[in-house]
Amino acid sequence: MATCVCLLYLFLFSTCWLTVSMSEALLLPLTHAFSKTHFTTPHHLLKTTSARSAARFRHRHKQVPLPLSSGSDYTLSFTLGSPPSPPISLYLDTGSDVVWLPCSPFECILCESKAPPLSPPLNLSASATAVPCKSSACSAAHSSLPSSDLCAMARCPLDAIETSDCNSFPCPPFYYAYGDGSLTARLYKDSLTLPNSLSVQNFTFGCAHTTLAEPVGVAGFGFGRLSLPAQLSSVSPQLGNRFSYCLVSHSFDSDKVRRPSPLILGRNEEKEKQFGNEIVEFVYTDMLHNPKHPYFYSVGLEGISVGKRNIPAPENLKKVDRRGSGGVVVDSGTTFTMLPSNLYDSVVNEFDHRVGRFNERASAVEETTGLGPCYYNDKVAKVPVIRLHFVGNGSRVVLPRRNYFYEFLDGGDGIGKKRNVGCLMLMNGGDEAELSGGPGATLGNYQQQGFEVVYDLEKRKIGFARRKCSSLWDSLKN
Repeated sequence: MATCVCLLYLFLFSTCWLTVSMSEALLLPLTHAFSKTHFTTPHHLLKTTSARSAARFRHRHKQVPLPLSSGSDYTLSFTLGSPPSPPISLYLDTGSDVVWLPCSPFECILCESKAPPLSPPLNLSASATAVPCKSSACSAAHSSLPSSDLCAMARCPLDAIETSDCNSFPCPPFYYAYGDGSLTARLYKDSLTLPNSLSVQNFTFGCAHTTLAEPVGVAGFGFGRLSLPAQLSSVSPQLGNRFSYCLVSHSFDSDKVRRPSPLILGRNEEKEKQFGNEIVEFVYTDMLHNPKHPYFYSVGLEGISVGKRNIPAPENLKKVDRRGSGGVVVDSGTTFTMLPSNLYDSVVNEFDHRVGRFNERASAVEETTGLGPCYYNDKVAKVPVIRLHFVGNGSRVVLPRRNYFYEFLDGGDGIGKKRNVGCLMLMNGGDEAELSGGPGATLGNYQQQGFEVVYDLEKRKIGFARRKCSSLWDSLKN
């Protein structure tokens, strides 16, 4: 392929595709998946989202191959096969490394309370082929089990295993468990087609016919040979070594259609600093290797400051030990940031000390949303600035107020007047002792909104820069 890669724009849920050329990058739009119409009130949506964030985080400390949940809030789209399928919309998830999707016939058990599917189940095309049991892709999906074991699971005869002649036997179904459900899927290969007809041949994906509480597939962006960026490397190594996204802020009580959130694959490091006539400075921190969960993008956290008070992080958030415990996972698939209880309590106490003196506590809202502390702020609340201090000299990220203090109109009990409410959008992940064997904290996508977040896999670092994400989309388009 030529050095210059086309810059692509894919508008989800649309019959028309717009392609604009630009060098050295591949751009895809992310669409916010939630629709308020599926939920009765903002309280219902907030409660569902907070419960899902907690389930995803806490489940990561169980002995399962990959940490999937009911998805992120942002989706991307592509087509598979020849002739191409209708656009397939999947959740973007930097916390896993496999692409899988619902396939026809499809059954989702206990999905009544879930949002409707984003796209119809896939009908495999005639060009799709099953991945053989001896394939390295099969081993990757089964946590690197030996090919002899996998071929035996696929019912390959012993003499064929011994003579390495069992390629005609397909990779056995693999199982994923996640926060509030699970799935089984088979591996297939087919061509993945991007909007300008740029294709990735022999793209490997999981085809699921049965899931539990998961009606939507996942595009894994974590470390691993089956992730979407890794497979794009077969087209251009640049595409798999560096990607970024800039999440447009959304509201839980509005159905307003917003511009897409740009997902940029392979953009040049120097060019990403240019924003019109402005030079954007990124704050970088090193990735930490997690021996138990190598697909995680983990970083170290020194502390969190609330106003002028700096609250040190526990030691386990600064590093990852040999058991895979500790560190902070930067995760597009979790909505709200999860903190260990000791750090969370310190942050909440300081926040409440500064805000609670001037605002009435909204305990009833806390019960119905799963968030807290919440306050009635009939006047503009004086909210302290919150900063995240990552490991590294000067690696400080200042969060915009809307990224940690969500304000909305509470409908009351139907009798009293409506009142303005504000809630802290950080969550308690549990006691440090309960978090052994998994990440110490998670940086959720809600706190990442309004930042371009860069994942540099070659240099093993993650960067953050404040951006107007919708304006970034417009500037790249032009």
